[in-house]
Amino acid sequence: MYANDGFRELDRQECLRLLAKATVGRIVHTRQALPAVLPVNFSLDGEGSVVLRTSAASELARVVDGVVVAFEADEVDPAAHSGWSVVVTGRASIVTDPAQRARLARSGPRSWVASPQELFLRIEAELVTGRELVGGRTMYGVDLIP
Repeated sequence: MYANDGFRELDRQECLRLLAKATVGRIVHTRQALPAVLPVNFSLDGEGSVVLRTSAASELARVVDGVVVAFEADEVDPAAHSGWSVVVTGRASIVTDPAQRARLARSGPRSWVASPQELFLRIEAELVTGRELVGGRTMYGVDLIP
């Protein structure tokens, strides 16, 4: 990024504040040695951990437990040429503690497609990065929006 290219790097607190407003993001993991991206609904827990609720029989639950993954959420305003994107990178794990599962069942994300046996996946927020595009500004300071 250039100093005046219209992008602004976000600090961890700004990233978490924006993530708390979003309802849908994308989890990025490896599938057969290739990147796989899956849209998911989520919530934040604790110090910025991302929590997903999924079927216990899902492929996602099988392939990401104990693995480093990335999670991305964003918001874009095409008319104003502005928006933000936040990426959380960290190890994913199935929540096994009964007390935590009970708490997440009350306050965590709700499945959009219910399953008879669900579980919670937590992505520890080891690295949180983000950037914001301020609409219409370029590295030359030219306003692109009339």
